[in-house]
Amino acid sequence: MTDVVRIGVLGAARIAPAALIKPARNVERAEVVAIAARDRARAEKFAAKHGVPQVIDDYAALIASADVDAIYNPLPNGLHAQWTTAALEAGKHVLCEKPFTANAAEAEEVAAVAQRTGLVLMEAFHWRYHPLAQRMVDIVRSGELGTLRHLDVALCFPLPLFSDIRYRYDLAGGALMDAGCYTVHIARTLGGEEPEVVRAVPKLRTPDIDRAMRADLRFPSGHTATITCSMWSSSLLRLHATAIGDQGEMRVFNPTTPQLYHRLKVEAGGRKRVERMPRKPTYEYQLEAFCASVLDGAETLTPPSDSIANMRVIDSIYRAAGMKVRGT
Repeated sequence: MTDVVRIGVLGAARIAPAALIKPARNVERAEVVAIAARDRARAEKFAAKHGVPQVIDDYAALIASADVDAIYNPLPNGLHAQWTTAALEAGKHVLCEKPFTANAAEAEEVAAVAQRTGLVLMEAFHWRYHPLAQRMVDIVRSGELGTLRHLDVALCFPLPLFSDIRYRYDLAGGALMDAGCYTVHIARTLGGEEPEVVRAVPKLRTPDIDRAMRADLRFPSGHTATITCSMWSSSLLRLHATAIGDQGEMRVFNPTTPQLYHRLKVEAGGRKRVERMPRKPTYEYQLEAFCASVLDGAETLTPPSDSIANMRVIDSIYRAAGMKVRGT
């Protein structure tokens, strides 16, 4: 292993430039060396535009390449388990886009492969690697807000492009999978425990695809959470996380992409304050953490065990909503 992680990209996904290509230019220990896509012409166009030096014929050849140490997997949700497993079996570390897999059963299977191979497998919940996320956790854990009573987390944005893969059940789409996986992850992270799903109410695009979802969660210690997510509903744009304790509140605007703009406001003990964190992209922090894990053996904040737990809650929300679990 060199002192640089050589990364190959599976597919010419829209998220790849922001999530990997641009951050790698600022992360000394990362280098994007190759890409493969189903359509070689598309891969060549992507590589030329973003300065990726090598185009490889297909996914299998990419993960077999001796020039690649790690794989970035931004494929559609329904393909995550298949190609993450293949990459691990080929001896490659994997940074896998959220949501980790189509369902919890797949997550457990993929995690078992990572454990057997001893390779790094990290879910790309980039928000968790930003200092804002750690500050949120620290405030809730500090006791400044008193005993935690309730969390309210929302991620709603308009995506009325119904031909988009995120509306396809066969690719494990749906609002809960795309936007909602963040809300579940934030609620679990701040809640500090694994919740049960009390109820869930979907808004449907088709019988199998949710365009929006609202769910109520309850944690073992008694605090509760409400998560709201949408790709198309009357809630056009909502980006917040609120923690309410018996002695104060913390309200955060845009916890998922704070580099664009964010605000953390705390009201406790009769005082109010606003905190702001660095504007360095979440994706750079994430890539630094991935490289540190690969090269130094550092622990990650989003290991497979966390991914399994997140997918279990997502599965439970779909069941509570009377919908099919993805990939079943």
